[in-house]
Amino acid sequence: MDAVAPAAAPARAVGGALARYLSQPSHVHGTSAAVDLGALAGMLRPADVILVEGNSHFSTAVKYLTQSTWSHAALYVGDRLGTRDAQGQAHVVVEADVNEGVRAVALTQFAGLHLRVCRAVSLTEREAQAVIDHAVARLGHRYDLRNVFDLMRYLLPTPPVPLRWRRRLLALGSGDPTRAICSTLVAQAFQSVRYPILPLVERRPANDPMCPACMDEIYHVRHHSLFAPRDFDVSPYFAVVKPTLAAGFDHHALRWADLPLSQGAAR
Repeated sequence: MDAVAPAAAPARAVGGALARYLSQPSHVHGTSAAVDLGALAGMLRPADVILVEGNSHFSTAVKYLTQSTWSHAALYVGDRLGTRDAQGQAHVVVEADVNEGVRAVALTQFAGLHLRVCRAVSLTEREAQAVIDHAVARLGHRYDLRNVFDLMRYLLPTPPVPLRWRRRLLALGSGDPTRAICSTLVAQAFQSVRYPILPLVERRPANDPMCPACMDEIYHVRHHSLFAPRDFDVSPYFAVVKPTLAAGFDHHALRWADLPLSQGAAR
């Protein structure tokens, strides 16, 4: 292993430079307003999935490849870690970052971005803790930045590849299980408790003589490397939770610019 390290150093340096470039913000038009972090913090529950509409060069390519608004997925872990950042903000989210690998961050990491919260609806408290523990145990795992070609393909924000190949292009790194991308990290955490995201469903005859038309549904686990952030949004097993509605939205209280004050907030 020591003999290989010097040869790998230049590739890792180039990969690191590419990763830093791809992580830089690019000018993109968001699809919606940024989420109020105060409202978000008040409604999050442990094991909630936070989807992010990122604004980096890397995010632009991911959104194109997945034909989705969402370019990043992270896991809310609540007060599980008990650590804080340099500004004193609690680390309440675990995510996989292309530069720093699997890390813990504060909610302020997502300030100014459009977010969506997806919640697994039938997790027990014990299962939610197991999901969190699985992600926390991977803190410090890194992207394999030696494979420069994995990063170079993201230099084109809209790579010319057939639709059927786009999802597979999201795979990043050597395939080593200690290397993680954001949606893989979150998908593995939920698969550790057998919670479905988008499983492959096989229908078989039930072999019930009393019901010849009955079918059994057999669920197969989809490989974690094939998941994208959008899958948590479209999954039938995750509920979309919006901070504005969770806080008790009432349209009667809105003040409309084209109505007198007495009518704009009328009930």
